[in-house]
Amino acid sequence: MENLNLSKYKTFYSIGLSYKKADAEVRGKFSLDAKAKTSALLQAKESGLESLIITSTCNRTEIYGYAEHPFQLIKLICENSNGTVEEFQKAGFVYKNQEAINHMFRVGTGLDSQILGDFEIIGQIKSSFEESRSLGLINAFLDRLVNTVIQTSKRIKNETEISSGATSVSFAAVQYIMKSVEDIGNKNILLFGTGEIGRNTCENLVKHTKNEKITLINRTKSTAEILAGKLNLVVKNYSDLHLELQKADVLVVATGAHNPTIDKAILNLKKPMLILDLSIPKNVHLNVQDLKEVTLIHMDHLSQMTDDTLERRKQHIPAAEAIIEDMKLELNIWMNGRKFAPTIHALKAKLNDIVAGELTFQRKKLSNFDEEQAELISSRIIQKITNHFANHLKDENTSVDESIDFIEKVFQIGFSTPTKEISIVEEKYKITLS
Repeated sequence: MENLNLSKYKTFYSIGLSYKKADAEVRGKFSLDAKAKTSALLQAKESGLESLIITSTCNRTEIYGYAEHPFQLIKLICENSNGTVEEFQKAGFVYKNQEAINHMFRVGTGLDSQILGDFEIIGQIKSSFEESRSLGLINAFLDRLVNTVIQTSKRIKNETEISSGATSVSFAAVQYIMKSVEDIGNKNILLFGTGEIGRNTCENLVKHTKNEKITLINRTKSTAEILAGKLNLVVKNYSDLHLELQKADVLVVATGAHNPTIDKAILNLKKPMLILDLSIPKNVHLNVQDLKEVTLIHMDHLSQMTDDTLERRKQHIPAAEAIIEDMKLELNIWMNGRKFAPTIHALKAKLNDIVAGELTFQRKKLSNFDEEQAELISSRIIQKITNHFANHLKDENTSVDESIDFIEKVFQIGFSTPTKEISIVEEKYKITLS
């Protein structure tokens, strides 16, 4: 599947950064909030990039889409975040075509997650897909790919036990709290930030700790009130944060701020406090560790903890990978039918042009030229020729990409793409990415 051929650009890329090479500080620089994601999508549309999705979570910021060159996509991330091209070169990745497709399958099914089997990511991919679709940035291939990944995720969740136990950062956080804090059911827990991770953490806290002393604070109080109403919890005003911090035994920070919202200056502690920072960028300043009462845990620490549950989940990786291969085969069958259609249509048009030229010549040369009969015979011959090529391309033993390239070269029916923008940006940043 080297040539996806469903776009004016022939290369499908996955580019981005994840926890594998980028620590929380670096991931924070490249993090895109909702506004930045929308801005990047609109910028992509204005620049002529026709099909892509952008995901930005606590563990990764990635773009999946078509481009002539990966730098077009890298530029989108860098210009809409606080990250630089130089930093991306050190910690980022670039996959293309089949590698990019493989990467999306592994990400969407939780095999590439910081905590193996984390199925929260598939919901984030769905959300990203819907936003891109609302902006007209989804073509037939990306539509099919995302939906196939979603179906694959469902199958793995239903047919394997890879999602047993802690399957997300939020659950792992609650598991850590329960192991580390005695009598957790009677401790004061403060949750600051009720975005997606905050909501999931809160639900897990209520479910597993049976604690009725959980307090919610969010900059937008109405958002916290919706969650509190569902779970019968207390909501306090953002202005009361410093007071609630003094009461808390456990603080969970899951805000979307770009700078630290908690530091040692606002902590006036008279008892031990466990702080879990589940935010990207980090929202708890490292200076809180200067206070002897504080134990600070970040999500990267949570992912490094192994237990029996994780080891059991690892045993189900082969089964999950087998399901992925099965679903990728279905995608490839669909792809092979889709990707040679433009070439067959272009071939037919080329043959019609050749015939039209020859008929014009014969029309002038022959006084008794039978127009109707000539067009009928020509049409049948063209159809037979294109059918032969189509049947060849449908054969499972055919190298579709090589055959398409050969047909386009012989009949001179290529699909060119612009290169000026790439040469300009490469010269500007003095880099070459492949």
